[in-house]
Amino acid sequence: MHSLERIGRYRLERRLGAGGFGVVWLAHDDVLDAAVAVKVLTENWVDRLDIRERFLSEARLLRKADSSRVVQVYDIGELPDGRPYFVMEYADGGTLAERIEAGPLPVAEALRLTALAARGAEALHAAGIVHRDIKPSNVLLRTTPDGADRVLLADLGLAKSLAHASGLTLAAGSAGYTAPEQARPGSGIDARADVYSLGALGHHLVTGSVPGPPGRVERSDRLRTDLGPDVGRALLRAMEPDRERRWPSAAVFAAELERLAEEAAAGGVPASRRSRRTALLALAGAAVACAVGATALLLTNESAASTLTVEDSTGRITVEVPAGWGGQVRDSGWNPRSLGLGDGTEPGLVVADRLARWPDLRAGVDGAFVGLSAHGDVTGQVRSIAHPGCHYAGGRAYSGARWHGLIRTWDGCPGKDGRLTEAALTAPGGGRPQVYVQIRQESGDDDTADGVIASVRLKA
Repeated sequence: MHSLERIGRYRLERRLGAGGFGVVWLAHDDVLDAAVAVKVLTENWVDRLDIRERFLSEARLLRKADSSRVVQVYDIGELPDGRPYFVMEYADGGTLAERIEAGPLPVAEALRLTALAARGAEALHAAGIVHRDIKPSNVLLRTTPDGADRVLLADLGLAKSLAHASGLTLAAGSAGYTAPEQARPGSGIDARADVYSLGALGHHLVTGSVPGPPGRVERSDRLRTDLGPDVGRALLRAMEPDRERRWPSAAVFAAELERLAEEAAAGGVPASRRSRRTALLALAGAAVACAVGATALLLTNESAASTLTVEDSTGRITVEVPAGWGGQVRDSGWNPRSLGLGDGTEPGLVVADRLARWPDLRAGVDGAFVGLSAHGDVTGQVRSIAHPGCHYAGGRAYSGARWHGLIRTWDGCPGKDGRLTEAALTAPGGGRPQVYVQIRQESGDDDTADGVIASVRLKA
């Protein structure tokens, strides 16, 4: 192979890996001053038009997916010797294959990562694409600004349009991860083939081993003593040889994995027996709304034409929200136990355009909850929250004139297209008190949520 140092504006730094048809390089985009990954067709395939088309098809499918859960393609081109290449986002966290080299992962983490991979498959399926080769080495990790993992599906070299998948005549996939219908040329496949692979992925992450052949997979909870039977059943259902008996979609499987991950994080206690903290986490505000108490209709005067200032009954908490959110207020306090903190009553309020909808995560509502807590670790509790059925959009550090803290955002919750934002706030320098904020928006952006958070004030 001829030595490569630069491809167009991309300066090659080191080889990341190679597959059957291409080599992937870590490169630097000198124009944008950013790290990227460049995939180049290997020299021995340059004259094979079918292989060349398959290589380019991967770039087109990645672009078609157009999802933050799938590796993004930025550019495409051709070397002087005729080899095509395409430029992708660089996943600095490596792959799940590298993550599990030291052995199985903690249960909650394994289920969370599998659920995120399933959300990526869901995005592919929504774009009319079936991956056909989901396995640990094809699931990438990219570090977010707050240090969390963003999970990305990659390597669509075997992917096909669902519209043409029924006519596939060649077997494809990786041993242990391949649905049985993929091994039968001409049998046709659909999105449930990826559900099988996702089940195998989850099995590998929790047990540290690749599952056996279809129909002979040993239940994961029999291979790991701290794994609950619900996890074993969920993963085994995904790997049913009969696709009619599998989870019907990647989205449904992801929701179940998210529920099980939440249980595992809570110590394995089933949802029906958990404390009020879990009711808050699962219903995104139900426990808060119940704890706050009677409805108060009194709002303070508008601080500006477009905003409204709301005060709790003690006068300690004030917050500014968009004027349209000011339908009703519950202002008589909250019990921090609903967030997993100490039991008691502290200042708190919730304001919303339709307060009756606040306890139901599936209902659209615009509003905000603000609660004070003098004890416990609010940041730690917010960091551990999971909302089954919602898409975790990422976390970030927050630093303002009054508050420092952590903000985490969720979108795509069941039944609506809105956004849920949660924040744990402390005064600069730390110390007490701490503030928990939850914001619900039917439609909105980070600027609106940040404006509400920045407006929170406490009186001594």
